[in-house]
Amino acid sequence: MGLPAGLLPKEIKSYTFSGSGLLEVFLDGPCLTKFDTMAFYESEVRANLTYGSLTGVKGLSQEELFLWLPVKDIIVDDPSSGLILIDIGVAHKQLSFSIFEDPPDCSSNSVLKEPEASIKEKAFAAER
Repeated sequence: MGLPAGLLPKEIKSYTFSGSGLLEVFLDGPCLTKFDTMAFYESEVRANLTYGSLTGVKGLSQEELFLWLPVKDIIVDDPSSGLILIDIGVAHKQLSFSIFEDPPDCSSNSVLKEPEASIKEKAFAAER
């Protein structure tokens, strides 16, 4: 569908794709990985899939300047440009398509319930 395989982690348990274009991806549990910054996947990620785009993304957040922001859209406007656009609401990021060539390993942490918990743990460790 014109998108790189590495947008989603290796730890996919199953997925559904409806005729209306709704893609639902189910993971074993929430997990963290790193692209240009840290990314957090909930146990279920949803988006509308059309050629070259995932829009209305739910269940994926990216860390930006110590804040976790929800990814709203992922778009490849021009495949020949080698760039992928990530819309995190307050900003649009253009990243190299090559970052997403291979599905990343995604690590889960039984203590981690949501991205903010990780930030709190890092901040507390830095204060020690």
